[in-house]
Amino acid sequence: MKYIIGDIGNTLTKICLIDNNFKISKEFSIESKKLLKKNNVIKFLDPILKQTINKKIIFSSVVPNVYKIISNAIKHKKYYCYEIKKLPLKKMIKINIDNYRQLGSDRIANAIGAYYSFKQSSLIIDFGTATTFDIVKSPGIYEGGVITPGLKLSIINLNKFTAALPIFKLKSNAKVYGKNTKDALNAGFLWGYQGLINNIIKKLSIKFKTNFKIILTGGYAKIFSKFIDKKTTIDRHITIKGIMHIHKKLIK
Repeated sequence: MKYIIGDIGNTLTKICLIDNNFKISKEFSIESKKLLKKNNVIKFLDPILKQTINKKIIFSSVVPNVYKIISNAIKHKKYYCYEIKKLPLKKMIKINIDNYRQLGSDRIANAIGAYYSFKQSSLIIDFGTATTFDIVKSPGIYEGGVITPGLKLSIINLNKFTAALPIFKLKSNAKVYGKNTKDALNAGFLWGYQGLINNIIKKLSIKFKTNFKIILTGGYAKIFSKFIDKKTTIDRHITIKGIMHIHKKLIK
């Protein structure tokens, strides 16, 4: 028997097949915007739902419209569908924030994934559509975090609202400045975000008087792991691991 879990993000939707030992056996992904068309949803889901799987499927979702379309398609196939924030997550982790309704499902999945994987105070930096910093303190307390503009979105918007600045692919070269436009942009984004990340880590470490385990995930994790002052761990599946732990603990 296999299990299905999924993560619906602003940019990408990922669905994973999980084996009996709660390890990822296969993953499928698609641009989230494509799933606003019903035909694309059916094409995406059909090969996955043909597997021999548990009838209870759970998702982390920050895109309600896409989740609604996917959940309706899954229910039509006679499966049960859950969004993680509809489950009693407070049984797994204490959530110490002002407004639970405003907390993104991906961020709480990251927090649960980090705490249940490492069992120590952690700071999860997720390089997604936004770059987010989520704080988990031992013994399992989610303390909130920091949200900054995502790198890719910032690059696209700079191109969109300027006449001459191009889209470019960020490189981990060590040039302090550029003698052409792309090198100048690369220097600005690389060193600007390096400063932003290290400054936020420093301020949070001082505030909580904690030497956090730093976990990086998302598209730019590998690049920035080289430029962070503290030791880091890259875990591209930390969100999925969080959803797996939720399934294991809360779905009967």
